[in-house]
Amino acid sequence: MSDYAVVNPATGQTLATYPTATDADVANALDAAASAYASWRETSVDERAALIRRVAELHRERRDELAAIIVREMGKPLFAAYAEVDFAADITEFYADNAAKINADQPLDILAEGTAVIRKAPIGVLLGIMPWNFPYYQVARFAAPNLVLGNTIILKHAPQCPESAAAIEKMYLDAGFPVGAYVNVYATNEQAATIIADPRVQGVSVTGSERAGAAVAELAGRNLKKVALELGGSDPFILLSTDDIDAAVAGAVDARLDNNGQSCNAPKRFIVVDGLYDAFLEKFTDAMKAQVVGDPFADDTTVGPLSSLPAAERLAAQVDHAVAQGATLVTGGTRDGAFYAPTVLTDVTPDMDVYREELFGPASVVYRVADEDAAVKLANDTSFGLGSYVYTTDPAQADRVANKIDAGMVYVNVTLADSPELPFGGVKRSGTSREMGLLAADEFVNKKLIRAAV
Repeated sequence: MSDYAVVNPATGQTLATYPTATDADVANALDAAASAYASWRETSVDERAALIRRVAELHRERRDELAAIIVREMGKPLFAAYAEVDFAADITEFYADNAAKINADQPLDILAEGTAVIRKAPIGVLLGIMPWNFPYYQVARFAAPNLVLGNTIILKHAPQCPESAAAIEKMYLDAGFPVGAYVNVYATNEQAATIIADPRVQGVSVTGSERAGAAVAELAGRNLKKVALELGGSDPFILLSTDDIDAAVAGAVDARLDNNGQSCNAPKRFIVVDGLYDAFLEKFTDAMKAQVVGDPFADDTTVGPLSSLPAAERLAAQVDHAVAQGATLVTGGTRDGAFYAPTVLTDVTPDMDVYREELFGPASVVYRVADEDAAVKLANDTSFGLGSYVYTTDPAQADRVANKIDAGMVYVNVTLADSPELPFGGVKRSGTSREMGLLAADEFVNKKLIRAAV
């Protein structure tokens, strides 16, 4: 389907359709972003910060409207939709608060007479290609730091998120940003390639699948453009010791089912030492069975539908294939339209496809291991390297294991602890960049050296 459309995954009903951009629309978007860059880069840091702060305020003022949009678009439970809007506001505000620090000169100690300084400067128009799973949060962590730097943004959102995409653009315009500083375009993949090739575009950021990331990176490389990639994950949750098994299980379940299980950095592989395995599996399974799957607008719903019927069908096919290959289905494994029951698999071995795959939905694999070394080996036996979680009562062990894990992020004895000031990103096939925190402002910036003799 070429049109951008809102298809409620809970009902399968198409609520609205939006035509994709014409080639003239794309040309106009490029012209507007390039024209705005010429003046936006010259505005003061204080002015940029004030406008970014206003965008954060508008997220909060329009909270009800924004939350309802994404419940309809991708099935996020209403409580989670509110949480995402709030988080997007917090992220945006963080960059307003830190605009001066982000843009500040960095003096260098030099060996000769004179001075040297690194001065940060914007680089131009940037293209953002964003996914459907966090329609506001993903955009906030890309757009806010780059606008604070003085870059301008063209945003291609996921085809199933046309209304949240339009709502974001409207917030930027209503906040007082100049026309063209932030431009939403309902582009096709082919039109996105045209945007990347345009000489006025200096970089592209994509959050999505490995396939999408590889395609965009190829295009960016061919056109000598900077690219930032935030891709998939199959994060390990390693349980080595605990004084509170119930708290560890609660953290595991909450993190796994965040966003109906459709979060790149959710733990998907639960690696438990032998002495805790049976208790963890029993309690984890009971908690997964106890979830309320249903209407995402209902107050008591904890798990809504997957983002679309095809997404649910893909997950069901993965689980069914795992069982056919010899995995044990402990609970779940059933689909009703786009709804998929919280699922637990065990007895997964390296020769099974699911051992290497990312399960993007409310499905988990629980592994038994003998000790710390076996846990780390299993945790690292993946092509992904986004996040990871370590539960232990031994601080020395926590530090040791954190050093050994091949991932961009390690959380110790905590889940769902993302925060605006903390950088987000991975290694291996999980990506090449960092978003959020001050590191996000280092991706698309000219770190200009100014060396003076006097």
